[in-house]
Amino acid sequence: MDSQNILVTGGAGYLGSILVPTLLAEGHKVTVLDNFMFGQNSLGHVCVDENLEIVRGDARNEQTMRGLVKDADTVIPLAALVGAPLCARDEAGAISTNRDAIVMLGKILSREQRLLVPITNSGYGVGSNSEYCTEESPLRPISLYGRTKVEAEAAALERENSISFRLATVFGMAPRMRIDLLVNDFVYRAVMDRTITLFEGHFRRNFIHIRDVTRAFLHGLENFERLAGEPYNVGLSDANLSKVQLCERIKAHVPELVILSAPIGEDPDKRDYIVSNDKIEATGFMPQYSLDKGIVELKKGFVMLRNAVYGNV
Repeated sequence: MDSQNILVTGGAGYLGSILVPTLLAEGHKVTVLDNFMFGQNSLGHVCVDENLEIVRGDARNEQTMRGLVKDADTVIPLAALVGAPLCARDEAGAISTNRDAIVMLGKILSREQRLLVPITNSGYGVGSNSEYCTEESPLRPISLYGRTKVEAEAAALERENSISFRLATVFGMAPRMRIDLLVNDFVYRAVMDRTITLFEGHFRRNFIHIRDVTRAFLHGLENFERLAGEPYNVGLSDANLSKVQLCERIKAHVPELVILSAPIGEDPDKRDYIVSNDKIEATGFMPQYSLDKGIVELKKGFVMLRNAVYGNV
């Protein structure tokens, strides 16, 4: 693949801290825009790379963005308020960052410039018991986070040169860590507390390793003409699991784990669905990192992390 100039907003965040070093290793020139709201220094190890530029700023600022996109071949807008709890705390920030910034990008990008957008498969909301959600399934988001990302996807796909990746719940270690994501959270509790208390443990999710998210973006860059104009679910096809099943997988690696089901109480995130990833797999993309591999990785990582600053909640 030829070298490109790639702009990554939110590039110092959880996904970006894996994606940006990989793009640099592939020979691309990368400009990162981030507001560093979590005080992270997650790209410190690649600052030596002359192909990296870092800008402190806001992806919602049109003047800032016009100055940055003019030299970009491809834009990957990772900047977002991610997760239902964080979005519920800052509704205005969620709408302006998750949706409005993408709408603005669609207006200021030229027809030739490429846009690869990470969305969330939480837009499926609550599925049926046995029916897989495909890219043709109705989108019924039940959180502000889900709604803003669904609206962002619609804005992105209105232009011809865009791809949308509907990401499953991401897991795995990263330089800008997030412990609040479901798999990461459960493994952390298993390692630290040896106990997980479940609310509504029958709720099902799909999962994907953070390094496979990066691989999906690389797949989009390498096969852009073939994939453009479409949304793609990105998840592990063998990991459509309920929270109870996820805990059982973790217990296989942490045998002393005690799993408790709370008789009262609710999960604030009501998503419940199973997802088909056949569409992206048909284009030649297959994940390489299994759920079990991620659990082992997280167990190692949590030897290092002993506090709760690594989250969005």
